[in-house]
Amino acid sequence: MREQLALLPGYLGAHLELTMFALLVGVCLSVPLGVLSARSPRLERPVLLVASVVQTVPSLALLALMVPLLAALKLPSIGALPAFVALVLYSVLPVLRNTVTGLTGVDPALVEAADAVGMTARQKLLKVELPLALPVIVAGIRTAATWTVGMATLSTPVGGVSLGNYIFSGLQTRNFTAVLVGCIAAACLALVLDGLARLALFALERRRRALLRVSLAGFAVLFGLALTTLARAALGSGPAPVVIGSKTFTEQYILAQVLSQTLTRETNATAAIKESLGSTVVFDALASGDIDAYVDYSGTIWATIMRRDASSDRANVLAETRRFLAEKYGIRLVGALGFENAYALAVPRARARELGLKSIGDLAVHAPRLAIGGDYEFFQRPEWKAIAAAYGLAFREQRSMDPSLMYDAVARGSVDVISAFSSDGRIVAFDLELLADERGAIPPYDAILLAGKRLSETQPDVIRALESLVGRIGPDAMRRMNLEVDSKKKSPRDVARAFLGGQRF
Repeated sequence: MREQLALLPGYLGAHLELTMFALLVGVCLSVPLGVLSARSPRLERPVLLVASVVQTVPSLALLALMVPLLAALKLPSIGALPAFVALVLYSVLPVLRNTVTGLTGVDPALVEAADAVGMTARQKLLKVELPLALPVIVAGIRTAATWTVGMATLSTPVGGVSLGNYIFSGLQTRNFTAVLVGCIAAACLALVLDGLARLALFALERRRRALLRVSLAGFAVLFGLALTTLARAALGSGPAPVVIGSKTFTEQYILAQVLSQTLTRETNATAAIKESLGSTVVFDALASGDIDAYVDYSGTIWATIMRRDASSDRANVLAETRRFLAEKYGIRLVGALGFENAYALAVPRARARELGLKSIGDLAVHAPRLAIGGDYEFFQRPEWKAIAAAYGLAFREQRSMDPSLMYDAVARGSVDVISAFSSDGRIVAFDLELLADERGAIPPYDAILLAGKRLSETQPDVIRALESLVGRIGPDAMRRMNLEVDSKKKSPRDVARAFLGGQRF
């Protein structure tokens, strides 16, 4: 718990920065647009339609769409900006709709009375219509605030630091203390924002100036904290850190720590980690220069980025991947770490003995009666299509789920087969049998260290430090390190430190 609480100021400050400024911009856009829409029925329908369409896009999908869109505009596509833009868009609808509803719901007799005393259109709006519509508008702002706080936790996969870092990393490493801290902190922030908005409305309705000052002071404190976080990031001293990326599973968290700690030990460079990035997001971030290095897998690059058919020739895959990355993206393949983490189909050992399963070919006969579970992307990946085609697999049911839940699911019988990762320590912990791929449908998945163009051109000392890791991590060592985190609840930072300190795994 102490370790998680030590991270809270940084995560909460970043979350507050995203939430407060996105909400502020959203309100500043929505209220004037709502006023214009209430004045013009011809404008109201298309404006509300566009806002409603944006709201129907799943929040995580909207965040992911920001990445290629901002990259195409030559803007930072990883980090706070894509999250900020998506949060602003998501905050618009409730405020916009409630502004229109509140203004159109004002008693026409009161508007006529305002006309009768000679008020201008501006005076009517500011002194009659907006004050009367204020309760409805504030209700929309309260809804937007709650949505924005919750959605900001989803900024983690696109590189935005937030309380979502607790939740995503905690789920993957089965650290439910981290998940709990992240959820409680987000809930408390949402309640504080909602309470301050409610207090402000109560003070205005009852003309309680003291309460209004308390509410405004509360908002000022929150904006002050957000500005402090923003200023600290903008005015940070010293050279830019080497940014290490990681995907959304235990092994990646450990390897990111190994890279980071190696750099700080062997060079004068500082390192920063952007964790829990999506698989294609992290590659795009390296290609665009938003991150400087990370560990990927040769089979992922081969199948997803290069769009090549399966190949069992490990040396050829590595050589072709190195050439392709250098020529097309300026990315340097520093080397292979020494282990493979391939996709593999796994079943409980007892079930494998019961059905006589030793290979994927043996599974084909039983597949129509079985359910298979895979991570979010597995059933859309070329590897799955190659496996299904090579062995004629047709399962009774395919279920996508969070990778951290797959192993529990197969152990409890919720599914019969899962798309496991060959270096995962939970294969041993859950007593699973990996089925042999005798037809070579799955390409090699050597863990490879990739470095961006900036490092290769300007920081050769960092490249040399990374090269010291080539061939240093064997498959058994990686599996045991994963197990230390997943089953023994050690932090990726501590496991990486122990490995670099010479502890045998």
